[in-house]
Amino acid sequence: MVGGFRTVIAEEGVAALSTGLGATAIGYFIQGWFKFGGVEFFKIKAAAAMGEKKAWENRTTIYLGAAAGAEFIADIFLCPLEACRIRSVSDPGYASSLPGVAARLIKEEGVLRGFYSGFGPILFKQIPYTMAKFAVQGRAAEYLYNSMGKKPADCGAVVNTGVSLSSGVVAGVVSAIISHPADTLLSKVNKAGAGGNGSIPSRMMNITKETGVVKLCTQGLGARCVMIGTLTALQFGIFDSVMRALGAEKFHFHEPH
Repeated sequence: MVGGFRTVIAEEGVAALSTGLGATAIGYFIQGWFKFGGVEFFKIKAAAAMGEKKAWENRTTIYLGAAAGAEFIADIFLCPLEACRIRSVSDPGYASSLPGVAARLIKEEGVLRGFYSGFGPILFKQIPYTMAKFAVQGRAAEYLYNSMGKKPADCGAVVNTGVSLSSGVVAGVVSAIISHPADTLLSKVNKAGAGGNGSIPSRMMNITKETGVVKLCTQGLGARCVMIGTLTALQFGIFDSVMRALGAEKFHFHEPH
């Protein structure tokens, strides 16, 4: 990973590290808004519909379903910005700004191919990633609270934030491993000409054959685990802190007595 940074800086300058930063920041802010908020919404609705006892017994299923639903909605908004990011990174001279990249993509390839050619791969990547992320984080946090013999309501902000960060690291690493092959595939399918000119599934198959399954699953995995583990911990820490600052309480499953 460090070697990669050095190579980019040596060949293209420090500014190259920020290529696509605008699209990345906007895209993942919007996605995070729908994802974290959506998971809470779906969890609350599912628990209310099932009742406390059934919700507790099926909490992992609820985590998985809520995460999948929220991610699907979030990806509809993320995909165009992700396509712009990947195009600006793979071809820095494509356009000088995010609106410029978007306008040229629409003009040359149309909305569907330009913005949503990576929608299948992004769902393939993000939905399993998010399902693992929220299910693992929820159960890891539950384990940590049980090991302390306390509930979230019994703990202060420092302890709750510590639990969010610790469980977030575990969730990030697990979800990074699960989603890595699709993430590599997504990065390649959005590059001009990658995988030929056929349908998206055929292009994905061609890229997989050209790259190799093992390489697709392992190339850059270590760096991704470090990055995603750190980012996921920060995401959960920030989300829980913002919820507390707004006077809102994050939904937790409770074992009925």
